[in-house]
Amino acid sequence: MVSLKEIAKRCNVSVASVSKALNGYPDIGEDTRNMIIKTASEMGYLPNSSAIALKTKKSHNLGVLFTDAAANGLTHDYFNHILEGFKEAAEAKGYDITFTSRNISGMKMNYYEHCRYRGVDGVLIACDDFFSEEIRELVRADIPIVTIDHVFDGRIAIVSNNVQGMEELVTYVYNKGHRKIAYVHGEDSSVTRNRMNSFHRTCQRLGINVPDEYLVESSYRDPDRAAEATSVLLNLKNPPTCIFYSDDYAAMGGINEIRERGLRVPEDVSVAGYDGITIARILEPKLTTLCQDTTAIGRIAAEKLVELIENPKTTIIDKFMVNGTLFKGGSVKDLNR
Repeated sequence: MVSLKEIAKRCNVSVASVSKALNGYPDIGEDTRNMIIKTASEMGYLPNSSAIALKTKKSHNLGVLFTDAAANGLTHDYFNHILEGFKEAAEAKGYDITFTSRNISGMKMNYYEHCRYRGVDGVLIACDDFFSEEIRELVRADIPIVTIDHVFDGRIAIVSNNVQGMEELVTYVYNKGHRKIAYVHGEDSSVTRNRMNSFHRTCQRLGINVPDEYLVESSYRDPDRAAEATSVLLNLKNPPTCIFYSDDYAAMGGINEIRERGLRVPEDVSVAGYDGITIARILEPKLTTLCQDTTAIGRIAAEKLVELIENPKTTIIDKFMVNGTLFKGGSVKDLNR
């Protein structure tokens, strides 16, 4: 392993100058700094992470707490794109990623204990149950935290603009001539509540009456339950002409049920999803959906968490909203024609 002394000898400078250049201290000339950094790179120098942590009191390691009720893990299309954006932005700023869990080599720990065990500088929380006591305990702890799609007082939150997204979807379907619009929504959460409120508010503004039987609860990313909910709606005496789903996977479950009944999408029943996963946009017909900017959500989350770690006194604690984009697809029939 290359030492600072060897770099100093090659550059004909002091070991102190090498240390200053490699650690970003300002009291060294720019030409000298660049020469030392270039030489160190050519010699294959790699900084010792333990030594850096000891000196800076930072591990340059970010914890990621990601759980969902269906245990989809990194196969979750929404969260895996967020995590990819988070990872790229974190690495660009010199930080590594550690996933936080409650089980390490057989040892049971809560989330806070794991974060302390790993010595992470801050934590990204992206999960389905922000109301669990373990999550709340972590949020109350003295550690920098950024959340995805949930707002805690005194914590930075990166939130997909679900209100705007649902408003765009309802307005688009309305402009296609639909007035009988049903909604197969997810279980209770801040995301579900925001979308539901926006759905009702937009329908009210447009003069659309939504009967109670047009609102059916299902589970996120559960095609089977979505198919059952679709069956309930299609069995109504006055069935909807268009059905909204909580996410694109649920919409695919609904489409399967519609087709099993010998009906066509969108000729007989129109369908709209949410999220904008890749497979939904290559179906036939392509699914009308609201594409969330997951990469931007992850990138902003990493940038804000690093800013909070490195500049805790000047970083603004706020909610940062990320807009999505309507993908019109072909699963909504134009009733005006």
